[in-house]
Amino acid sequence: MTRGAKPIFPISTSDLTIEYPPHGVSPAHVAVHGLTLQIRPGEVLGLLGESGSGKSTLASVLSGAAFAPGLGSARPIITGGEATVLGFRMRRIGRRKLARLTFAVGLLEQNAADTLPPTMTVAEIVAEPVLERDRRYNRRALDARVATMVDAVRLPLAVLPRYPYELSNGQRQRVALARALVFGPSLLIADEPTAGVDVTVRDAVIDLIGELQRERSFSALVISSDLKVLRRVANRIGVLYQGVLVGLGTIDEVFDDPWHPYVAGLAAALTGPEADDEAGDEPDGKPGDEHDREPDHEEGREEGDPRADRS
Repeated sequence: MTRGAKPIFPISTSDLTIEYPPHGVSPAHVAVHGLTLQIRPGEVLGLLGESGSGKSTLASVLSGAAFAPGLGSARPIITGGEATVLGFRMRRIGRRKLARLTFAVGLLEQNAADTLPPTMTVAEIVAEPVLERDRRYNRRALDARVATMVDAVRLPLAVLPRYPYELSNGQRQRVALARALVFGPSLLIADEPTAGVDVTVRDAVIDLIGELQRERSFSALVISSDLKVLRRVANRIGVLYQGVLVGLGTIDEVFDDPWHPYVAGLAAALTGPEADDEAGDEPDGKPGDEHDREPDHEEGREEGDPRADRS
């Protein structure tokens, strides 16, 4: 970077306001209001907040998913301030710039493990983003890229021909993570990455994100309603309450000197007697046990096999 040049933050927002326009009988709704923050290169920023605080809306805008074709009037729009992601200004971003942005941003959506295409194999799921951009992509190179990513998320290559119903929740989440990282993005946005994952492997999933971030040197925005998740992976956290940023800094900085009642309430809960109860409420077994355990294929075929009705 030349002297005097401004650093390019992976994510930078200034007084950002996002709202959903009126639709039918539903009035306009402001989801995020006046948000100003930056993610530094190579940093993991955790975003903490309860359901409805605007976290997922922010993720959809910053990842570019909110601007994908077909959403119609249901899409959130930027009505104030500015958001810049990897140098791209998100307000009124054009189609070509959006394509370049989404190539460089990996998105792990909320409930990603539960929304994997049921009729596609693991190999097809991880390869799909590549083929959506280039149907003529070299098959041998694609197979190698997919195998590399599946190995990177600590799954055996034996899962490649399997279907989602044949995998555990923890394994499905790893497949979704491999898909999100298949392009080698500069930025990962992970929305509730441990939601729906068995408690025995929750720590293993979030630790894997941290390991991959350090190995591959991408920046990350990790969104969660669980502070224990963010404590394992984030350098700093932001706290959202009703669409407003009410805390920003390291976990100690945010909770040692809270200036907003919501954060003060969280801080009190962290130091109360219930915090001691939670600290001792560890599940039996090692994190990752579920990753090594094979699901019951026959049971899965009866309940969720998309091929079950075929003769």
